[in-house]
Amino acid sequence: MSRVYNFNAGPAVLPREVLQEAQRELLDFKGSGMSILESSHRGKEYDAVHAEAVANYKQLLGCSDDYAVLFVAGGASMQFAMVPLNLLGAGQTADYINSGAWAGKAIKEAAHIGQVHIAADCGKEIPTAAELKLTPGAAYVHLTSNETISGAQWKTFPETEAPLVADMSSDILSRPFDINQFGLVYAGAQKNLGPSGIALVVIRKDLAERAAPTVPTILRYKTFIEENSLYNTPPCFSIYIMMLVSRWILKKGLGPLHRQNADKAGLIYALLDAGGFYKGTARPECRSDMNITFRLPNETLEETFIKEASKQGLKGLKGHRSVGGIRASIYNACPVEGIEALVAFMKEFEKKNG
Repeated sequence: MSRVYNFNAGPAVLPREVLQEAQRELLDFKGSGMSILESSHRGKEYDAVHAEAVANYKQLLGCSDDYAVLFVAGGASMQFAMVPLNLLGAGQTADYINSGAWAGKAIKEAAHIGQVHIAADCGKEIPTAAELKLTPGAAYVHLTSNETISGAQWKTFPETEAPLVADMSSDILSRPFDINQFGLVYAGAQKNLGPSGIALVVIRKDLAERAAPTVPTILRYKTFIEENSLYNTPPCFSIYIMMLVSRWILKKGLGPLHRQNADKAGLIYALLDAGGFYKGTARPECRSDMNITFRLPNETLEETFIKEASKQGLKGLKGHRSVGGIRASIYNACPVEGIEALVAFMKEFEKKNG
C-alpha cells in the first residue's frame, strides 16, 4: 500500500525516515533483544535516548544553561493548567492574548486558577502592537504563536517586561526564533515533533521556583527539572520518536526547513490570491505557514472537494468542525511533492466546478 499525502492538523504527518527507523528498531532496539517500548526507563538503552533528545532540542532551540528542556505527558492542554499553577501567584495577574480557539482554551483554564487579564481580544487574528494592553507587573504574558483552526500566525513576537510564555504547538521548530525572548515555551508534540499525548516544555529555570508548595509534586516544573523528566515513568516511546525527529531536523537544518515551509505555503497562497473560486480566511499579514485555511463558493462544493481529494490520496483536508471549510496543514514533514499534488488538484477541481 502506498502512503497518502497527509494534511491532518494533528496527529500529523511524521518524517518517513523517522517511521522507517522506528520500524527497523521496533523488535530489537540497539541489540538489546527487546523493543524500546519494553525497556526500563532507568536502563542504559532508554537513558541514551532521553539524553540525546534533551541535548538535540537544546541545540535546535539555542538554549543556554539558564533553560531546562522537559518532556511532560498530557500534551499542550495539560500546559494550559501547569503554566498558571506554577507561574501565577496569589494576588497576581496574568496577561493573555486571545487570538483564537486555542488561546481561548488556555485563557479558560488559567481563569480557574487565578486572575486573568485579556491583553488583546482579536478573535481569529493576531493583534498589532497598538492593540496590546499589558498589565504593569503582570506575572507573565501568554500568547499562542500559531492558531491551527483559523490559520493565523505571529510573524514577530511582542517585547514584554513580564516573562513571555508561548504555546508553540503547531509551529515550533518550523522557523528560527530567539528563545531568550521567552520565559517559557511549550508545544504539544503531535504537529512537528512526534506523537500525541506529550509536550515539549522549555522553561527558564528561575521561573520554576515560583510554584507554591500547595502545587502537587507532579505538576511542578521544578520537579521535572530536578528529576530530568523522570520523576515518574515518562512516555518513553513518544520521547524516542521525538528524539528521532530532532535528529531529522538537525540533519535538514532549521534555516532550510523554514525556507522550504515558506515556499510550500506560497504555492497554495498564490492560488488563493488569484481570487475567484478559492478564498483564504486569514489576513495576509498574519496567515500561517503551517495551517492554510480557505473556503469554496459553497459548502456542497467543499464536501465534494474533500471527497475527491481523498480519492486522489490527499487526506485530512476538512476544516475544523467549529468553522468548516478547508484546511491544509503542511508541517515540516509534509513533502513538497504533496503540496504540488494538492495545488494541481485544486486547479483541476476549479476547472471542473468553477
